Amino acid sequence: MALTPETLPRHELNGLPVRIVESDDAERVGLEGRVVIETTNTLSIEVRDDGESRVVMVPKSGSVFEFTITDDAADPAKESGTASKLADTQPGGVEQSETPDGAGEDVAYVTVDGSRLLSRPARRTETNGDSPWQ
Repeated sequence: MALTPETLPRHELNGLPVRIVESDDAERVGLEGRVVIETTNTLSIEVRDDGESRVVMVPKSGSVFEFTITDDAADPAKESGTASKLADTQPGGVEQSETPDGAGEDVAYVTVDGSRLLSRPARRTETNGDSPWQ
């Protein structure tokens, strides 16, 4: 299954760039980095500050995450995903931008309420049986 804004909650999140746009803990809002560990109730995000790296564990419940996905998922004709809450976007669409390294790759920002991610990652990503995530 391709990674698109619609299917993002059903995919493996490890390795995806993420930003926290809302949280019960105001100090976490605005943190951004890469998901390094996902558990049933938390995301561990590697944050780089001034060349140093640290891992911050963020509870899924009470948080809203903005994931960055690329390639076909950023197709503006799909009109899917949600507008970035922290970036300058057009209402109701998927933001298109260039990557910071200048590669020119299209980007889609997908905002997901952490409560939609509350489950074992393996259970959420399975595609057979009676999974509610199919």
